[in-house]
Amino acid sequence: MFHLPTDATPQSKSAQYQELVAQARALLADETDRIANAANFSALVYHALQDLNWAGFYFHDGRELVVGPFQGKPACVRIALGRGVCGTAAQTRATQVVPDVHAFAGHIACDAASQSEIVVPLVAADGTLIGVWDVDSPVAGRFDDEDAAGMEALCRVFVELGWSRA
Repeated sequence: MFHLPTDATPQSKSAQYQELVAQARALLADETDRIANAANFSALVYHALQDLNWAGFYFHDGRELVVGPFQGKPACVRIALGRGVCGTAAQTRATQVVPDVHAFAGHIACDAASQSEIVVPLVAADGTLIGVWDVDSPVAGRFDDEDAAGMEALCRVFVELGWSRA
């Protein structure tokens, strides 16, 4: 059984993400099933970070993004490339940090409580688009450059251990 530490000592964001990366590596190290890895990865991040209301995957099926394992309320099932924050991240292959989702043209509101969002594209070593990692918060301005760096590090672990070995 995997156990999340409940240490009450406050950590810097950088230290928290370093710990999460180590936990993700341990969690994914011995499993090769992509869906199991995506489900556990989503749960790990959702329960480890504060002020989240959704954390999960959208996988590219060759035409569009399709919802994968996640934590949170039911989500939009399909997203076109270039549409919303997820579609933009997939199309540009660049992390999107959105402090105010209402100011993002074309934002797709799956959960009305979401105020800010970060989306990291998932790209295989050969350049193939796998999908995106999407995290929402009910707090405006929740995500910043430190979160982007931390989420990108986490996603590298997922692509390496949770996806590519399957």
